Amino acid sequence: MTPRRNARRVAAGVEPGGGYPYADRVARQACLLDAFDTILDCDFTAFRSDLPALAGIPAEAMITEFGRIMPALATGRFSMAEGFRQILPACGVEPRPGLVSALVSKGRELLLAAARLYDDVLPFLEKLRSRGIAIAIVSNCDENMREVLSELGVSAFADALALSCEVGAAKPEARIYRHALEALGVTAEAALFVDDNAAFCAAGAAVGLSAVQIVRGQAEAKVVPGITVVRSLPEVEAMF
Repeated sequence: MTPRRNARRVAAGVEPGGGYPYADRVARQACLLDAFDTILDCDFTAFRSDLPALAGIPAEAMITEFGRIMPALATGRFSMAEGFRQILPACGVEPRPGLVSALVSKGRELLLAAARLYDDVLPFLEKLRSRGIAIAIVSNCDENMREVLSELGVSAFADALALSCEVGAAKPEARIYRHALEALGVTAEAALFVDDNAAFCAAGAAVGLSAVQIVRGQAEAKVVPGITVVRSLPEVEAMF
């Protein structure tokens, strides 16, 4: 969906690839938002205990194997079921269909239970929509993310969901940023990108986006020179 051009000119912002506030250069029409640790907080403790227990394998072994196949899960080359069919024999367990199905269901259940939005997310999304700003979620994720975003109320505000498992490309690949921009019908110059990951911010800036790194509740974080750092979404709102 092509968004209505924002009537207000930008009073503050970040030049693509860095720089500091500039005025009246371009009317920002869109905001691209990361999910995990940007709008979404998720405690994975239960994953590290409950899934290995259900599978009957050591937690460290499952964590190691998840790390090995994560790129395939994130880009949709593996479904969660195929992922577990890979993990189980690598850990010495037969990938019985019933066990694979139980693990898929348990993983989905745990994610839905553990995921929560930061307090400033829904007010931020509401304010952007009220100003005619288009919104896309750009996330490295598996097949469960679409349901999570729907359950938490994010999908109702989003004009596009650029999910790596559906796009077939994950940040920092340029393709996922361009996919989001095309879905919104805007140019990179007219969009702001917010992510907690410094490397993903740099990659966004490389395709022409104004990138902002959000650092939530951390005393220190890896940052990229020239990328503006904020602590909350109200600070981002002021850039529109």
